[in-house]
Amino acid sequence: MSDTEWYAQPVERVFETLKSSGDGLTTREAEVRIKKYGYNELKFKKTGVITRLLLQFHNPLIYVLLVAAFVTAYFQEYTDTAVIVGVVIANTIIGFILEGKAQSSIESLGMMMPHYCTVLRDGKKMSILAKELVPGDIVLLKSGDKVPADLRLFYAKNLFIDESALTGESIPVEKSTEPIQKPDLPPADQHCMAFSGTFVTQGSGKGIVVATGEQTELGKIAKIVMETREISTPLMREMAEFTKIIVITTLAVAALNFVLGIAFGYDFFYSLMASVALAVAAIPEGLPAVLTITLALGVTALAHKNALIKKLPSVETLGCTTVICTDKTGTLTKNQMTVVKIYSGGKYYSVTGVGYEPEGEFILDNTKIDPSQDGDLIEILRAGILCNDAGLTVDDGEYRITGDPTEVALVVSAMKAGIDRNYPRIDEIPFDSERQYMATLHKGDGRNILYVKGTPERILEMCKHQLINGRVKPVMYEEMLKVAHEMAKDALRVLGFAYKIVPEEKGRLTVEDLEDLTFLGFQGMIDPPREEAREAVEKCRRAGIRVVMVTGDHAQTARAIAKHLGICGEEDRVVTGEELSRMDDEELQEIVDDVRVYARVSPEHKFRIVRQLQKKGHVVAVTGDGVNDAPALKVADIGIAMGIMGTDVSKDASDMILADDNFASIVDAVEEGRHIFENIRKIILYTIPTNGGQALMMLLAVILAPFIPLFTLRLPLEPIQILWINLADAVFLALPLAMEPREKGLLEKAPRDPGEQIINRLFFRKVGLVAVVMAIAGFTVYYYFGAKALSNPGDELLLTQAQTAAFAAVIAVHIFYLFTARSITESALTFSPFSNKWILAGVAISAATLLMIVYVPSLQIPFRTTAIPPEWWIPIILLASSGFIVIEVEKFLIKRLGKS
Repeated sequence: MSDTEWYAQPVERVFETLKSSGDGLTTREAEVRIKKYGYNELKFKKTGVITRLLLQFHNPLIYVLLVAAFVTAYFQEYTDTAVIVGVVIANTIIGFILEGKAQSSIESLGMMMPHYCTVLRDGKKMSILAKELVPGDIVLLKSGDKVPADLRLFYAKNLFIDESALTGESIPVEKSTEPIQKPDLPPADQHCMAFSGTFVTQGSGKGIVVATGEQTELGKIAKIVMETREISTPLMREMAEFTKIIVITTLAVAALNFVLGIAFGYDFFYSLMASVALAVAAIPEGLPAVLTITLALGVTALAHKNALIKKLPSVETLGCTTVICTDKTGTLTKNQMTVVKIYSGGKYYSVTGVGYEPEGEFILDNTKIDPSQDGDLIEILRAGILCNDAGLTVDDGEYRITGDPTEVALVVSAMKAGIDRNYPRIDEIPFDSERQYMATLHKGDGRNILYVKGTPERILEMCKHQLINGRVKPVMYEEMLKVAHEMAKDALRVLGFAYKIVPEEKGRLTVEDLEDLTFLGFQGMIDPPREEAREAVEKCRRAGIRVVMVTGDHAQTARAIAKHLGICGEEDRVVTGEELSRMDDEELQEIVDDVRVYARVSPEHKFRIVRQLQKKGHVVAVTGDGVNDAPALKVADIGIAMGIMGTDVSKDASDMILADDNFASIVDAVEEGRHIFENIRKIILYTIPTNGGQALMMLLAVILAPFIPLFTLRLPLEPIQILWINLADAVFLALPLAMEPREKGLLEKAPRDPGEQIINRLFFRKVGLVAVVMAIAGFTVYYYFGAKALSNPGDELLLTQAQTAAFAAVIAVHIFYLFTARSITESALTFSPFSNKWILAGVAISAATLLMIVYVPSLQIPFRTTAIPPEWWIPIILLASSGFIVIEVEKFLIKRLGKS
C-alpha cells in the first residue's frame, strides 16, 4: 500500500481502497487496524552507551597509542604512560560526545511527529494520540497544526503547508484536492497530499490517512538514514592501511633481528633487548597524538571560517573533495526574496540591492534614476507596500521581518524609494487561493484608493485601463501577459498590481468594487544568488572540484540560478525528479558525471545521486538543511549542514555545520582542508623517516656485530633513549609542522587522489635517505668515541659517553632534517626561518632538553646518559647537518629532473 500513488487517485477511489468514509473509522475498526499496521511512530535501534564508548577505541590511531602505552609501561616509564593514556582518554571522550550524536538524527526525526491530532471517529470530532492513527482515519487540519501522517486531502480551504524541511521548497505550498495524473512525481509536486512532519501555515483542510510510521515520506527518510553506514574518510582508510603495514613490518624485522642475534651466538637477553629496541624505534608512538592535535588545530582554524567540524578526520576529507552537491536556497542564494525587476508605464526598471536591507538604486536604460520623479514607478511601489500584511522593523541595527517573504520583498522595494505606509487602511479583502488576489482600501488625500495585487492573469482580468507616463490608456491585455511570461522566464516570481480611485465616503470594500481597475504593472522577485557564491564556484572550477546543484526548486528557477553562478551553461541538461524516478542506478551512473543541475528531487533521489558519484570514484561533499537532506548528508564523504536554517535532523546527520549557511565558506573550508593535509603529510614524512633511521641503526648493530665488536658490548641506543626521542620529537619538532603557514596556490591544484597511498615512491625515498644518513651519523659517532672501550672492556664510562654522543647525534639529525621538512618540494632556503616561530621554539626546547639529559645528574640515571666533553659537539653537529644537506640536494635534483 505504501507504493500506491495516492496523489493520482480520485478521492472516491481512495476512500474505497481504504474502506473508510467521510465520518471516519469506528473505534473498533481503528483497534483492528492498529494491530495490522502498527503504531504511527518511527522505530530505530539505539546503540548502548557502553558499546558506543568501546567503539571509540576501534581506531588504528588509538591502536598505536595503546601499543606505545604498553611499551612505556614495560620499561616502567610511567610518566610517559600516563601522558599517552591521557591522550587516548581525551580522544575517546571527544569521539563519544561528538560522533555519538549521529544516532540522534533518527531521534530528531521522531520528534517531528506531533503528540496529538484531531480526527473523526464514530462520526465525532476528537483528539487522539498521533501514534494511534491508522490508514483510513480522517484528520482535520487548521493553521498552526503539524501534519501527523501522510494524508490524501479531500477538502482544502485556502490551505498552505510549509514543506521546506521535507522538500526544500522555501515558500509554503498551496494545497488542492484534485488528483494529478502524472507518474513518479516527487513529494514537492504532490499538491493534493499533506506529509507527516510538515506545518500548516494558513487555512484549513481534511485528509484521509494513507500512510503511517515508517511508510510515510518521513519514515522512508528515517529508514535510509538508519541503513546508511558511516563513511570512512580517506585519511582514516590510509592510516588504517599504513598502521597495518608499519606493525607487520616492525614485528617481522624485530623477529628477524632476534633470530639473527641467536644465530650469531649472542646472549638471549641481548638479542631480545635489541629486538625490543628495534620495535620501539620503528613504531611512531607520538605520531597518532600529533595527527590528532593537527586535526584539532584544523577544527579551530575552520571554526574561524564559519565551518564547525563535528568529526576530526573530516577536516582532511575536505582537502580531497572532488564534487560538491549543494542545495540552492540559502546556500547559493540568500533565502531572502528580493524585487529585482519592475515593469511599469511601458518601461523596465532594474532594482539593485539584495536581502531585507532597504538600500538600493533604480536603474532605467542603464542609468540611475530618482524614483520620486517617476510617477508610474511610485504608484506601483506604493501599491506593493500598502496592499501588504508584512512588516519590516529595525532592532539594534538588525532588520527583522514578519509575514510572507514575498510580501516582505514588496515592502523593501518601496522603502528603497522612500515610500512608507502614509495612507491608513480602511478595509481589505484578504488573499484567497481561489480568488488569487488581495485587495485593500486606503484613506488618501480627499479621496480613497483601493489597491489590488495578485497573479498577472487575474489582475489583468479586472483591469480596463493602464497607466502609462501618468496617463490612463486602454489596457493591452495580450501584450501585458507576454511581458509577465518573459519576466517569468528569468525565474522571477511575478505579481501584478492595479488601483482605483473611489469616493471618500466609501468605507467598505466588496468584490463588486474590483472592476474597471487601472493596471499599474508587474514586480518580479527572486531569491538572489549570494554575491560571493559565483566567485566561490569559479574557485572550485580552478581547484578541479565540480559543483552540482541538487534542489527541490523548479527546473526553470534552478537553471537560471545555476547559469548565473557559472555552474552550468545554456545548453546543459537539467534532470528533474520525474526523470530520476524512471532511471535505474545504471542509467543514472551513465549521466552522473555530466549533469550539473538536478531539480524537484526527493530525498531518495539525492541519496542515489551521491551514491553513484561515489561509485565513480568521487569524494563527495553534500550540503543540506532539511529533513529531506539527512540520508544524503549521512552517506556523503562529508555532510555539511546549515547552521542558521538547518533542522536538527540535518545537523545530527552531518560531519560539518556552516555557521553562516554560505557556499563560499565551503570553498574556504576546502582550501583549509588541503592546507591541513599538506601539514599532515609533512609530519608523516618527517616522523617515519626518522623512526626508520633509528630502526636501521638497531638492525645493523646486530648484523654488523660480528665485524664490529663494539656492538657486542652495548647497543648504540638504549630502548628508553629511543622512546624519549620518539615522544619528545613528536611534541617539540613534529607538532610545530602543524603550524606551517599555508602554501600558495592550493586551490590551483587538482584534488588529491583519495586512492593515493601514504606509502609511495616519495615516502620510500625520504625514509631511505634519512634512515641512511641517521644510521651513518649515529654509527660513526658511536664508533669514533666508543672504539677506545675495546681496549678497556671494563670501562663502562667510555661506553656510556659514546652511547650518549650517538643519542645526541640522532636528535641533532632530527633537528637539521626538520628545517628542510617544512616543504616537501621547495628548498628550505626559499622561505624565512621566522615564518613559523613554533619551529624555532621547538628546536630551542629540544636542544635545551638534550643538554639537560646529558649534563643534569638527576636525568642521567633514568636516561642512562653521562656528560660528554664540549669538543665532541663539533663532529656531532657536522655529521648531523647531513640530515639537512642530503635532502636539500635531493629536492634540487628532483626539481631539475622534473620527477616526483
